[in-house]
This record gives sequence, C-alpha cells and structure tokens, in this order.
Amino acid sequence: MLDGLEAALSRVHPDRPAVLGRSGIRRGELADLAAGYAGALHHRGLSAGDTLGVAVRPGPRALAIMLAAYRLGLRVAVLDPSAGPDVLTARLALARPDLVVADAAAQAVAGWAQRLAGRAGLALPSLDRLGPVVTVGRRLPGCAPALVPRTDAGVRDRSDADGDAVIVFTSGTTSRPRAVVHTRASVNAGMAAVTGLVGPRPGDIVLGGTFFVLVPALASGAAVAQPARSARRLVAQLDRLRPRHTYLTPPQLRAALDAGARFSGTVYSGSAPVSAALLGRVRAAGATAAYGVYALTELFPAAAVESAEKAAFDGEGDLVGAPLPGVSASLDETGQLLLAGPSAAHRYLGEEPLLTVATGDVARLDAGGRIVLAGRRKDMILRNAENIYPGLYEPALHVPGVNLALLVGVPAGDGDERLVAVVEPQPGADERAVRAALAGPLARMGSARPDAVVFAPVPVAGRSRKPDRAAAAALAARLTGSGRG
Repeated sequence: MLDGLEAALSRVHPDRPAVLGRSGIRRGELADLAAGYAGALHHRGLSAGDTLGVAVRPGPRALAIMLAAYRLGLRVAVLDPSAGPDVLTARLALARPDLVVADAAAQAVAGWAQRLAGRAGLALPSLDRLGPVVTVGRRLPGCAPALVPRTDAGVRDRSDADGDAVIVFTSGTTSRPRAVVHTRASVNAGMAAVTGLVGPRPGDIVLGGTFFVLVPALASGAAVAQPARSARRLVAQLDRLRPRHTYLTPPQLRAALDAGARFSGTVYSGSAPVSAALLGRVRAAGATAAYGVYALTELFPAAAVESAEKAAFDGEGDLVGAPLPGVSASLDETGQLLLAGPSAAHRYLGEEPLLTVATGDVARLDAGGRIVLAGRRKDMILRNAENIYPGLYEPALHVPGVNLALLVGVPAGDGDERLVAVVEPQPGADERAVRAALAGPLARMGSARPDAVVFAPVPVAGRSRKPDRAAAAALAARLTGSGRG
C-alpha cells in the first residue's frame, strides 16, 4: 500500500484535498512535498537501512516525512515526548538515529520550553545528544538548520524493498526498554487490514489521528483530517466535516459526547478498553455504526466488534470480537492471549524474531472463536487467596450514567488486597441513580464483589489517555482510608 501511495497521490485526482484543516494540503502537493523531503534526506547522505528519528507533530509534514523515509528504505524511530527524557534516551541507545528531524515545537520542548512543556506531561532530551538534528517546517531562532525540500534525480526509489520500516517504543524501563520493530511487509499488511475493516472510498472524509488510519484512507482516494484537540473544537469539526469514517480513542469519544457531539457514518474506537455503553452512546449520537477495535502496537488491528454484538454479549469479560482475516488467536498455558498474522511485528529491537505476539491479556475464545478478555495479567488482584482479574467484571459496571469504571486492589496487609471500584459518572449524572443502576451488576459479581465503591474521576495517563490503574489504586486507597465508599 505504501509503495504505491506517492504515485497514487500524484496521478489520481492530484487537485483534490488530501489533508483537511488550516494546514491542509492537496494530494499532488503532498506527493511533491514527500519527493522533496526524499531528495533532501538523500542529499544529507541517508540511504536504505539508516534510522531516522522523527519528532514532528501530526499533519502534512509528518506524513510527507514518513513517505519520504519509506521511499528511501529508511526505518523511522518515533520520538514520543510523553515518554520522558530518561526513558527516551535509553530507548534511542538501542537505535541511535543517523538523523533527527524535528519541528520547532519539539525543539522547544527539548530546550527553552522544557519547564512549560513539563506541566503538560511532555519532555524530550536534548535532541542533538541523539544525533544530528534538522528542522522541518517553520524555523525559529535557536532551531537546528532547516531541511529544505529539493529535487534530486539521483534518489533511488526503495519503496518495494524489504527490511525494517518503523520502530515504536512501547514499554519497559530505562534499564531494559522495549521497542517494537515492524517491517515494511507487516506495515503494509496492517494497513491492508484497516482498509478491509473500514472500506474508505474516493471522496470520503476520514477523521483520525494515527498513521495506520490515515494512510489507507489516502491510498483509497479519501481526504483525511486530524481530530481537534479540545472537545469543543472537535464537536464543531464533526459538525462541519460530517466524516464518513471516524477513529477516536475512548477518552476523545467521551469528551466529545459530553460536549454534545453528533456523529455521522461509522465510528471506530480503540487503544484502550471500549465499553458497550460507550458504543451505545455513539450510536445514539447519530453514528450509523460503532465499532470497538482491539489492537496492539505489535499487531494493528487484531479484532473488532460492532456495538449491537457487544451489547448482546452477557457473559463474563470484555468481548472484543472475532479475529480479523489473517489473524490467528490462541492461548498459552496461563490463559494469556497469543496472536499471529502478517501484520504482526517482526521482533523487539535487539531480540529474536517473534513467532507469536504475547499480548499480556488473559482471555478465552468462545464457541464462535471470538476473543473475550478477562484483564491484564499484571493487573490481577489477590483477595482472600483468590485471583481476581478486573477485566472480567469491569464491563458490567458501565451502566447508564457511567463514563468509566475500574476495579483496583488496595493493600490490606499480609499480602492481601481490598477490592475497590472507582466509578467516574458522566457529567450531570445523578449519583443516586447510578448507584441504583450498579446494584444489580454488583450483586452478580459473587466473590469478586468490591469491598467499596468510590465515585471520582478515573486518572488517565499517556498520549492516548488510557486509564492509569496505579494512580486509580492510590486514589482508591486515599478515599477509602478517609471513610468514603
């Protein structure tokens, strides 16, 4: 898919919009910008197999840089400013970039605006410690030299080559960071799977913020837009664009719904647990269909489930749907879900190739082969010598009026834990009505019934704003310790 995208942009309706918005760009212009950056990177001496660090905000320039890197056969290491400078430095020691391309904002986060950016949870190490740095986009005083697009007839197109395509850092510590390596084949397979799931068509508008969503849309002739950051602006954007396909994370969906969003077409959500209640709210807000997508950095996408199917599921656990075509699912001896398929990552950097992707999720496969999650292995709670997996029971807590609910363990002495439900009501929800709605699900939880239920905003963390279980457990400990619950 990627190997033909640049040609498709320049030859098929080049005057149509590619990226919408204030910094929008047409299809032909995006192809020209990608070719210009390929020429500039080639002129800097980069060649197939070299590593390019990228710290550029999502938008046309970031897309053009990624396309240029793919054309040259480079592998891209994404520099995430939410990871923290120590972790990021340790990560990049495994894959030291031959060149770092950064916009002015990223360089500010790494330099003069460190203190201000830190308040927003963003931080980067001094970029010139990672490798030579160049600036893309507007160059401000103090920035590295500019990477100026240039025509270079000597650029060899390596789009159809094999090898590594992207390095995405996911987990681990400063002493043992983990980096997922996707090859060009696995990236293309993942994007083909997205195309099969979403089905973008020429002339469609696709709203989404991930490369895996935007590229298949562009390759299919659709125009793309990046979601607005604030809920208020996102509501206006949805109303103005009326996208046929929308991909938002659960926190983005909840914020948009709370702000009065109306949806059009099909809505997809992933990167964090997606409840049946949330998908139902999306349908009620106008979407023709709403899907929860189960995906990992190591394999995107893996499974999907539509709102009606998820709402009809009455078993224990979180139904995430049947594996998508080409994806196989199995369980190891501990009940951990294992996945395999052409879109799976090749390896973790510095390690042997993967035979299967160990998800870290405890799961079961129902009679129809659908995946039902029971929770993360590391999130297991031990109470009264019984192992409790929160993911088995949390879906039942998402009753009307609940935005988000977690089950967390609070130390109770002697290695035991108390089980606490942290429930975040929707804005304006009546707490007494929510408590009444929770009574039935709580009664059916049997030995996993929580010792206490507290009402409070669920802490979130990271760029995708996933629920932060450690912070939620600390919050539950404070609230229950003060006699509330």
